Amino acid sequence: MENNFQKIKKTHVIMCLFLVSIISCKQEKTASYTKVDNQALVAKVQEYYSKHLDSCISNLEEINAVDEASEKLKKYKLARKEFKLIEPILAFADKENYKSLNAPNILKVEEEDATDIKIRNPFGFQVIEELLYEDKFDTIEVDNIVKATANRLKLIAENNTLYLKKHHILWLLRDQIVRIALVGITGFDSPVLEQSLIEAKTNYETLLFIIDVYKKEFSKSELYTAWIDELQAASKTLNEGEFISFNRYNFIKNHAHKQLELLAKTAEDWKVEFPLTMAFNNNITSLFSKETFNINFFNDYHQLEKAMSDEKIALGRKLFNDKNLSKDGVMSCATCHIKDKAFTDGLATFPKQKRNTPTLPYAAYQQTFFHDGRAGSLEGQIVGVVENKNEFHTNLEHLTETVKNDSVYTKSFTDLYGKITDFNIRNAIANYIRSLGDFNSKFDKNINNKENTLTTSEVNGFNLFMGKAKCATCHFPPVFNGTVPPNFTETEVESIGVLNLDETGLDNDLGGYNIFKTEERKYFFKTSTVRNVSKTAPYMHNGVYETLEQVIDFYNKGGGEGLGYEVPNQTLPSDKLNLSEKEIEDLVAFMESLTDE
Repeated sequence: MENNFQKIKKTHVIMCLFLVSIISCKQEKTASYTKVDNQALVAKVQEYYSKHLDSCISNLEEINAVDEASEKLKKYKLARKEFKLIEPILAFADKENYKSLNAPNILKVEEEDATDIKIRNPFGFQVIEELLYEDKFDTIEVDNIVKATANRLKLIAENNTLYLKKHHILWLLRDQIVRIALVGITGFDSPVLEQSLIEAKTNYETLLFIIDVYKKEFSKSELYTAWIDELQAASKTLNEGEFISFNRYNFIKNHAHKQLELLAKTAEDWKVEFPLTMAFNNNITSLFSKETFNINFFNDYHQLEKAMSDEKIALGRKLFNDKNLSKDGVMSCATCHIKDKAFTDGLATFPKQKRNTPTLPYAAYQQTFFHDGRAGSLEGQIVGVVENKNEFHTNLEHLTETVKNDSVYTKSFTDLYGKITDFNIRNAIANYIRSLGDFNSKFDKNINNKENTLTTSEVNGFNLFMGKAKCATCHFPPVFNGTVPPNFTETEVESIGVLNLDETGLDNDLGGYNIFKTEERKYFFKTSTVRNVSKTAPYMHNGVYETLEQVIDFYNKGGGEGLGYEVPNQTLPSDKLNLSEKEIEDLVAFMESLTDE
């Protein structure tokens, strides 16, 4: 769900990109080293893009021109390959259309407010793939989805002029490297064929092409050669792998991270000055580090005067632990969010609360808050806590007056914010929460080559999480929550059919439905992070499961539908995962290795 403020924020980002592109253009004209004609290079990328886009459309249309199911499948695979060849460019140049064309086969619900709710039927490659692999597919339905997909691609083809500066090329490369590592090789967008490794190899063909086009931009020939060698090595590894047994841990550690290191060196070699920073910092060399993310990207209120600082974090920590902020002076944020329990409380639900207390570390790396996603920022979530009669049971005016009556707070806010307002109070608390989560777990240290202590079971567990068990198709690394990489602009909600505490039927909490009474949002909840999960039991929004083994068993059986219950619009496949006891043990071992030290 996207609120109006988030829409404004995105518009602001687009305008910034436009302005900085103009600025960066001027900067490039004054560069002190010999330049290659950027327009000529972009023209080569444009030609490649247009060629494979046209081929993709042509193969799609041929699906409807043949009658035999086997021929339709053959044409689909050809179209899909062409789509994967254009994916790195399309996904960067036209993010929204790419998302639609590659979306899961589930209803798309867009809720702006109670008067503007849109329900969109899915189309695109995942939908076609699932339809074609049904035992008896509906030819008319296939024809309609294929036509809708081809028509969208034709619209893109009519308006596909690329405007790419050098920093855009580096962002494009980075996005696809990340997309392959965190989404592509998980099977996220190849739910039936499970040809994710083949498709990732196809993606690398395009990255190789782009690097070769920009060969003369490299002042160091050995850097260009290192790129070619690495991309070919990654492709070879993918080509030799099998979906179930593929070692994704080694691939990310030895290939994705190496590619990011090459990207950082390339930015320096090309003398690129990035005009702004999006979700990822521009010089990242690891996907699993506190230096990976630009925390301000996730902050709706990152104007200069609201920027995070150690002093504001310390002030926020004090407010977080202050019981005087509640009406009766008996509850602080820390009452329910206990540090030693990864800022949860160890209860199924806190007394008089409806839902399980969520963990706070890494909460910053998402776009919606509360289990049902009804708040669009941490500052907004705090309003809900303040006004909840079973929590602070007060209002923003009382909160502000309480802080104003404290001389120590008054001085701190005067020094750091200029004045005391309810927003500044909430911003200080939010900044403290944003500081939580250090990416220093055993897993992080190992994948970053700081230790070599992961057990075989833990590595196997990660590979299962990213592959056969399909966990990472909803719990996206590196945060392992529902915020989708590589753009991190959307936090997914899912319907999985969670049972009630007696496990005798579905839980009666309707989740996202309660926000705008949208029927298609019944039983939908936000995907929580798996980080520190060893400390956050019990699990699910209602605390129904005491152990990770119970949680995995629920997923292994296909969620609520797999257990025989009728779950409207369940997003979790109801097919059994067929995980063995050893595989479940390995999954638990991996998830426990995500505990911050």
